Amino acid sequence: MDILSWDGALSSSEFSIAAHDFIEKWKKFNPTYPPWSWVTCKKKSCVASHEVEKYLSLENISLLSLREEDHGDESQIGEEEISCSKEEEPIDSATLVESFDREVHYYDFHIVYSASYRVPVLYFRAFFSDGQPLVLDEIEKDLPACSAKVLLESKWTFITQEEHPYLNRPWYKLHPCGTSEWMLLLFLGNAAPDKQGVAVDKYLVSWFSVVGQVVGLRIPFEMLNDSNQP
Repeated sequence: MDILSWDGALSSSEFSIAAHDFIEKWKKFNPTYPPWSWVTCKKKSCVASHEVEKYLSLENISLLSLREEDHGDESQIGEEEISCSKEEEPIDSATLVESFDREVHYYDFHIVYSASYRVPVLYFRAFFSDGQPLVLDEIEKDLPACSAKVLLESKWTFITQEEHPYLNRPWYKLHPCGTSEWMLLLFLGNAAPDKQGVAVDKYLVSWFSVVGQVVGLRIPFEMLNDSNQP
């Protein structure tokens, strides 16, 4: 793809290519985390019959509160099988971890392709160990310290709540407005002078290197550096 004519967005097929590259690199460079799953969903009525809808899923992740992060503790993570049609069951209380006398919160993250914006969108939900959902005020306390300022100043990281495109339940999301613009700038900034092409398979890694930080999920430098290799 010619970067000079590219608008920073992706087609659904290009999203699929980028998703597979992202999954493989996550496994390779983030072995302490559970892997992302590529979930197949029922087609929506507005989608062409030959298209298969899928999204990336990472579930049962325990993020740190501001106090835990300031003390330099590391996240605790759990694993569960991913299914597009499965019921979202409460977490077994045996997996409960307590730190600083506060119950740990669990998060599910989904990366969904937006046909309207033609970019990936990060959806997430948060809950206690018994499955009770967290409100936004409680979620904000779990986010990295730097996110508070970013959420106020950057429109593309604004958190909104809406029905999940496939699960028909209310989830939070980072609004995709402006994503294609800053992705274009990101690729232009990283492009070598003698290269005019856009490596579509590297898109999600670059995208998540920015978006993931907002919710406290950072990718290893090696993962990003590997994506920049020829």
